[in-house]
Amino acid sequence: MLSSFLRASSTSIQRTTPFARRAFSTQFPALQRISGVETVKNYINGKFVESKTEKWIELRNPATQELISYVPETTPEELREATASAKEAAREWKKTTVLARQKVMIDLQYLIRQNHDAIAENIVYEQGKTFADAKGDVFRGLQVVEQACALTNMLMGEKLTVAKDMETYMYREPLGVVAGICPFNFPAMIPLWMFPLAIAAGNSIIMKPSERDPGAMMMLAKLAAEAGVPDGVLNVVHGAVDCVNYICDEPEIKAISFVGSDRAGEHIYTRGNANGKRVQANLGAKNHAVLLPDANKQSALNAIAGAAFGAAGQRCMALSTLVCVGETKEWLPELAQRARELKVGFGMDPETDVGPVITVQSKERIERLIQSGQDEGANLVLDGRGVVVKGYEKGNFVGPTLITDVKTDMECYREEIFGPVLVTLNVDTLDDAIELINKNPYGNGTAVFTNSGPSARKFEHEIDVGQVGINVPIPVPVPPFSFTGSRGSILGDMNFYGKSGLQFYTKPKTVTALWKESDSEHTKASVSMPTHS
Repeated sequence: MLSSFLRASSTSIQRTTPFARRAFSTQFPALQRISGVETVKNYINGKFVESKTEKWIELRNPATQELISYVPETTPEELREATASAKEAAREWKKTTVLARQKVMIDLQYLIRQNHDAIAENIVYEQGKTFADAKGDVFRGLQVVEQACALTNMLMGEKLTVAKDMETYMYREPLGVVAGICPFNFPAMIPLWMFPLAIAAGNSIIMKPSERDPGAMMMLAKLAAEAGVPDGVLNVVHGAVDCVNYICDEPEIKAISFVGSDRAGEHIYTRGNANGKRVQANLGAKNHAVLLPDANKQSALNAIAGAAFGAAGQRCMALSTLVCVGETKEWLPELAQRARELKVGFGMDPETDVGPVITVQSKERIERLIQSGQDEGANLVLDGRGVVVKGYEKGNFVGPTLITDVKTDMECYREEIFGPVLVTLNVDTLDDAIELINKNPYGNGTAVFTNSGPSARKFEHEIDVGQVGINVPIPVPVPPFSFTGSRGSILGDMNFYGKSGLQFYTKPKTVTALWKESDSEHTKASVSMPTHS
């Protein structure tokens, strides 16, 4: 499916200028390739090129275990070629006007809209999401491309007269070559958090999509070329640890954007910083929902079930923990019933609510953490292990799971499960809930369900979490706001997308200029309309 998309011609745009603590990877290089299985290409200097590597990673459909393709461990020579291409392209790309780059972004968002369903279908087969959820993945990334279309306002500088005939002004310049390292759980959205803003700001970028589902990024690379992104401005390479280490060490790469697990993020942040790079890294999460007795019961339970079990729980903003205040613990049987009614199955089935998790290893880890909760004394109200989907018996399926009476010292609470598992804890008051959440090391997102304005305001101001929802289960901000996870969920002080995201890919330059009025020479005025060309 991917290869046919890359060969096909999308809705083209005619132009007058020549301008796709969890471990690093749960996939392992294949010892021997099977003939007839397609390979994922590198995208270097505007061309999709076959890697010369001898190390390949199997890419399998998580619903069937069918071998879809092989992903290369891009060779050191190919990584250097991508870097050289990006460096050369950055020299010319930074000279283009903001208006020219804005035009490319406008065309890119149009092409993504035209190919929305095709990208989403690829995500279903490679990542396992339901088709509706995969479309949402593309759409939330598209919103950042739309933000990039507004960079003319966001890149405006500042100017001040500081003395007679003397002015100081500041504007922002691109960094040069930057890089993006992406997770498996949002194959379209996370790349779209990165490369459109980086390119719009005047940089070139080397993208490393997840080796588990790179197809969406490859499709986006093709669309970017059609939109007018010049050869070399966007490059795509593949691999696991060796590829990541190259990006961290290569002197020409000035900044790294990363989203993924704690272990990988800490490594990239430490190694990249040691090499003088700017790094933004979004890491793990343990997102809590607080359920107050005055909440709208039906609305809250529906929202919690969707946020906990949607995308098979493989969201960094999934509501994986529910804090029941007072009598709301008596609502849990109704929550369990809602979870039972969710259908587990293949993502292209329109009736499916919960698809498979990404790999066999992920499934085994999730099931082990479910068992640990039961072993440590929690109550397993709903057990999603052992789910078998007819026609997809080999799939990595875990059904919605509800573990109640959990304590904060249990492994199922301490660990980010990253599956369709909701753990619940009981407290007496809102103060107790706030204290519990603030003691957790993560600070990605949280939500409170209440009909009390004072309670909502108290929660908002006393909670130490970067993104807060009030009767909103997954409070991911839309552009022009930024993704503002905090504490253990982020390394670096610049956030993704929004104004902060654009600042990450640029650096300020301040100029103080003296032009004496007495030195001016008067010439005849031009009456032609300025074109700024």
